[in-house]
Amino acid sequence: MDSFTLDKNELEKINRLTRRRFEPEELYAFPIVLCDNETDRDGERFSVNALKTLAKLFIGKTGIFDHDPKGRNQTARIYDTKVVTDSALKTSFGEPYTSLVGYAYMVRTEKNTDLIKEIDAGIKKEVSVSCAVKKKICSICGRDKQSKGCSHRPGKVYSSELCTLILDDVYDAYEFSFVAIPAQPKAGVKKTFNCPPVAKQNYPDSDETLNILTKRLKRQASAAIMMEMPLVPGSVVKKFIDRLSCDELDELICEITKNHRRVSFLEEISDKEKSCGKTQNFKM
Repeated sequence: MDSFTLDKNELEKINRLTRRRFEPEELYAFPIVLCDNETDRDGERFSVNALKTLAKLFIGKTGIFDHDPKGRNQTARIYDTKVVTDSALKTSFGEPYTSLVGYAYMVRTEKNTDLIKEIDAGIKKEVSVSCAVKKKICSICGRDKQSKGCSHRPGKVYSSELCTLILDDVYDAYEFSFVAIPAQPKAGVKKTFNCPPVAKQNYPDSDETLNILTKRLKRQASAAIMMEMPLVPGSVVKKFIDRLSCDELDELICEITKNHRRVSFLEEISDKEKSCGKTQNFKM
């Protein structure tokens, strides 16, 4: 995999984000498919409008590892984005394939020499994004699960139609991360600016699918809580998360990301721990 040469126009976009002017030989840049409108492993997909909003929100956002929000994990930054539609390619539900392509840069240093080699070698490739949406529209009934809810489950088939959640009304973008297994199979570092072909996906109507979705929601909820309240012990967060249903996890994630405030579940945990003769000490 080859990085691309930075021309004058791209260099100007990067230097808008830097404190001093950098020259092309000081920088390393690469294109990334951040996300698309294909159904992902969690039974969710972005609307095209959501992708267009994310294109604006992701400029200037950082690249980290495994959604771990620590400063030492920052490794790259997005300086430009583009929404690309390929009418010749269709998603699994029949719409033209549309992706959000991001262009990221990093400063060439001795510290990240190995990372650059791993990106070029296709080892560090898969990525996942972190963002906040106000609506999750059920593809079966059209109801917003965030506000109204419905009985349909993503990944299940109803009258020969696969249920998915359409992510819409995006209001914030946080970061992109290098991960081992992304929710969206096509998300990752690319050789060129072209969009990849789309393979039609099948989501089995089984308990295994529900288990995968539940685990994903638990990871997202845990990450949201730890981002808002980093001093809360992980064991306390896990005990709380394990008691919640999928709908409750979904609501929790929405509230934390929507209101950007600390949640008030700690009193509940503390009371229940005390009733069992156990206490947890932690700092706020």
